[in-house]
Amino acid sequence: MKVLLTGASGQIGRALQASAPSQVQFCAPGHPELDLTDEQSVSRVVAAFRPELIINAAAYTAVDRAESEAALAFAVNADGARRLALAARTIGHCRLLQLSTDYVFDGESPDPYGPAEGTNPLSVYGRSKRAGEQAVQTVLGARGAILRTAWVYAAQGRNFVLTMLRLMRAEGRVRVVADQTGTPTAASSIAAALWALAARPEVSGILHWTDGGTATWYDFAVAIAEEAHAVGLLTQPVEVVRISTADYPTAARRPRHSVLDTQASIDALGITPRHWRMELHALIKSLQQA
Repeated sequence: MKVLLTGASGQIGRALQASAPSQVQFCAPGHPELDLTDEQSVSRVVAAFRPELIINAAAYTAVDRAESEAALAFAVNADGARRLALAARTIGHCRLLQLSTDYVFDGESPDPYGPAEGTNPLSVYGRSKRAGEQAVQTVLGARGAILRTAWVYAAQGRNFVLTMLRLMRAEGRVRVVADQTGTPTAASSIAAALWALAARPEVSGILHWTDGGTATWYDFAVAIAEEAHAVGLLTQPVEVVRISTADYPTAARRPRHSVLDTQASIDALGITPRHWRMELHALIKSLQQA
């Protein structure tokens, strides 16, 4: 299978390459070669490679900076997705798998969000990702699939786990929001779901995928400290202090409760996610071994 991968150097892009089935032939161009804000660049790469599948793991993800860089966020997350969809449409039977986010919801529901529930993003980032979803569905129909996920982390890149470990080592005390709830999700878990989706061309539309269970950012930070202490990545006691969203103002508003209902995706893909704590344990252990 010929797969064009955008965002190859990101957390999910790296996980996809590390776990790719043996029959996959990758084209994973960097930003200079494939610029999602340039229609000619996108068309040129797609026409030259003629992929059977495009996985769009590239995104503008600076959630707070997007509030002052809305045009750039939409150029990458919305218009970039549309350009990829239009290019895919020119290649017979080419599918597009588009990554999206829990930030398309406002977080006001106390229940997990299903794929068909109405969206109401609170931030420029969330609105740009929702516009990307809509573009893929409009252009490609059943040849497009959107995979929403949440709270992504990996052994590389910029993410909550690595930030917490750095602050815990340097300061011994971290203040973490305790009134936002979601599901920490390992990039490797998302990669597994994307490969399962790639193997099922009959599956389309919007899917939700996260690891199992739920947590607040405070819960996540406490677990990071516990797991890191257990393997010796942290050697000194760490104080994790509960704070509220109001105590940590940010440019972009975050959903208060953005747990995603993954049952339909579990049924469609035939795989079951592990609990987020198990995935975190494996990630911390890999960091210690490295």
